[in-house]
Amino acid sequence: MGQTVNKDKARPVALEHVRIQDNFWNYYVELVRNVVVPYQWEAINDRVEGAERSGAVSNFKIAAGLTEGEFYGYVFQDTDVAKWLEAVAYLLVTKRDDALEQVADEMIDIIGKAQQPSGYLNTFFTIKEPDQKWTNLTECHELYSAGHMIEAGVAYYKATGKRKLLDIVCRIADDIEATFGDGPGQIAGYDGHQEVELALVKLYEATNERRYLELSRYFIDKRGQQPSFFVEEAERRGWTTHWNKDKIHIDHAYFQAHKPVREQEAAVGHAVRVVYMLAGMADIARETGDESLLEACRRLWDNIASKQMYITGGIGSMAHGEAFSFDYDLPNDTVYSETCAAIGLIFFAHRMLQLEPNSRYADVMERALYNTVLGGMSRDGRHFFYVNPLEVTPEVCEGRNKNFNHVKPVRQEWFGCACCPPNIARLLASLGEYLYSVKDNTVYSHLYIGGEVDLQLDGTQLRLKQQADMPWEGKVRFELSVQQPTAFALALRIPDWSPQAEVLVNGTVFSIADKIADGYAMIDRMWSDGDTVELTLEMPVMRVRSHPLVKGNAGKVALQRGPLVYCIEEADNGPQLQQLMLPQDSKLETSYDDQLAGGLEVITAEALRLELAQWGTDLYRTDSNVSLKPAVARFIPYYAWANRGKGEMAVWVKERI
Repeated sequence: MGQTVNKDKARPVALEHVRIQDNFWNYYVELVRNVVVPYQWEAINDRVEGAERSGAVSNFKIAAGLTEGEFYGYVFQDTDVAKWLEAVAYLLVTKRDDALEQVADEMIDIIGKAQQPSGYLNTFFTIKEPDQKWTNLTECHELYSAGHMIEAGVAYYKATGKRKLLDIVCRIADDIEATFGDGPGQIAGYDGHQEVELALVKLYEATNERRYLELSRYFIDKRGQQPSFFVEEAERRGWTTHWNKDKIHIDHAYFQAHKPVREQEAAVGHAVRVVYMLAGMADIARETGDESLLEACRRLWDNIASKQMYITGGIGSMAHGEAFSFDYDLPNDTVYSETCAAIGLIFFAHRMLQLEPNSRYADVMERALYNTVLGGMSRDGRHFFYVNPLEVTPEVCEGRNKNFNHVKPVRQEWFGCACCPPNIARLLASLGEYLYSVKDNTVYSHLYIGGEVDLQLDGTQLRLKQQADMPWEGKVRFELSVQQPTAFALALRIPDWSPQAEVLVNGTVFSIADKIADGYAMIDRMWSDGDTVELTLEMPVMRVRSHPLVKGNAGKVALQRGPLVYCIEEADNGPQLQQLMLPQDSKLETSYDDQLAGGLEVITAEALRLELAQWGTDLYRTDSNVSLKPAVARFIPYYAWANRGKGEMAVWVKERI
């Protein structure tokens, strides 16, 4: 296992100790509570007219013997219910809701009735293929589905103190422990889709049963070992595939099983699986002090963040396999960038912050949150993106070119494979967990979102009240309430998008020039009740250019202000967006539009537009008598695109030097 690391790691501040009160984020927090979670309950109960059928709740009722019918949906359909319950749990932490809790309790009763005496719980195999359970781990997501239910059980127990779902998931985990391992009659393997690894660590933390942690580590250690478990399993099964009548083809890299996890050099394969695996690896490294796992996490983080991540924080550039392709391959129009992958990247970043607080993790967490995650849901909370493109032409992605069929120009009401909507719900419902962490006697502020947090340092109660004007202005203010003068360090992240930062303590300039540690300004002093800290972050409009090896962005520029990436839309700029050019020295101005997407900052730029009418009908020309005329380009935050109907969109714009 290698050298051990110091196990005294940072710890996130629990959700029950954080209250978000923020001009920007309050809308989304309340949207999840009042619209998203109720809407998704209707969706998984098949009561949304015009939306794709879910079957998720009815499957549990059939498996429980409460009704008759056939299983409907994907083999992992149970996870939609699990993630919905997890989101409910987080909402109940921040605000009691007896009616919502009763609905959840009734669903948990149904789940309990669907569980088999052994502890096994999976409606697909219970209803449809009872004699085939644990025979196709490569494709059938049994441990993945179990993992999501375990996460829900832990969250619901923490929120309500009720053990029913926790006991259900403990029996699931006990059944898995009995089934998997290197002992006689056990399966010496692992799931095709990672998830159970991070879930088992959560279960260990909730129950203090170390065997759950060891089971998680078993799955991580086993992955990628030779001989190949997936090949051995396929041979036992006669090389059949779950999805069609063809012979199964096993691409080990797709499953991150091409090498042992500690030897992997780059993120490859299905993007969601990669970051869920890495989140589990980081958890195990934190709990066990395994330096080799931590080093693998660092190495794969660096590969993702420096060579395979979109400017929006999206990951997974390839529709085939919803996967990473290769370094610097970041196409904008055929991109996949699944919403779940960005959420998984946030999970991974959050865990790395506990292992080693460093602003590079929080910067990416913020980038993915404000751009891809928010962009994955409409302002009404009832429409969603599975794929998050950076360039869209509706007639192309809706036409006959199947290379673009996965890209949608407008958000959808629901999906047959509906992993993304409930994933957004559970992330935003638990947003308070991502704001702060504590290590030794240092309080780290990772995200600037207004509200209050209660802490205890060396037995002293402490409250921080944060006021933030993000993402429109770079002004943050903290007010401290302490029972008695207390010495500790307040660590304020200096984001990568801010070229200049200034700190005032009780109205007096506090020099941070020599006090930056891993991207955080360390304000270490004796604090008294009523002390204030003001952070001012310069927030210019920045022209961003890609690494020269990103071929699709050669000669192009994108605009970013603060954490927000901007884009141009047909609604503001007319069709044929490829005709727009942004001169390198053009003037960029910001203004507030209170009519668009609840109010937001827009950027207007002096631009040039190709005069298409002068081109004529020739497909190709050899002369250069094509003129550019002055134009005004209007950019809006990327998260707000596609809220005004169907139209073209682009993040990257040609730059004229």
